[in-house]
Amino acid sequence: MAESEVQQLLRRAVRNSDSAAMREAIDRLFAGGKDALSAEAEYQLRHEDYVMEMPQSGERIRGREAMRSMQEAYPTPPAITIRRVAGSGSLWVLEGVNDYGDDVWHVILVLELDHEGRFVRDTRYYSQPFDPPAWRAQWVEPI
Repeated sequence: MAESEVQQLLRRAVRNSDSAAMREAIDRLFAGGKDALSAEAEYQLRHEDYVMEMPQSGERIRGREAMRSMQEAYPTPPAITIRRVAGSGSLWVLEGVNDYGDDVWHVILVLELDHEGRFVRDTRYYSQPFDPPAWRAQWVEPI
C-alpha cells in the first residue's frame, strides 16, 4: 500500500467515522519491518502544529519536525501489536502492546486528527504488566 493510501484511509476514517479505514491505516502505520512507513512518510501524515505527549514521563514533542527527528534517532523501535481501535470523527483511541524483546508495555494512544485526516495531537499512556492480587481471583478470568 502506498503512503498516500494511508492518508486517504485516515481522511475516510475522519469524514465517515469509518473504523475499518482507521484500523487499516493504523495497521499500516505500525506494520514494522519492510512494510513500515518511514519517519518522512509519517511526517507527511502529521499536521504542522502536531503535538505528542507522554504524561507518565512528563514529555511533550512539539512539531512534526521534532517528531521526525526523534523517530530517526530512535535506537530500536518495538514490535507493536494493535489490539483495538475505537472512535469516530476526529477522535480515536488505540489499545496496543509495545514489545521491546525483554520489556513489554501496554499502550493507549488517544489520537486527534484534523478534517484532512492528519494527526494533530497524540497522547500516549504506558503501563507494564503486573501480577493480579490473589484476593480478587474468584471474580476474574485471565486474558
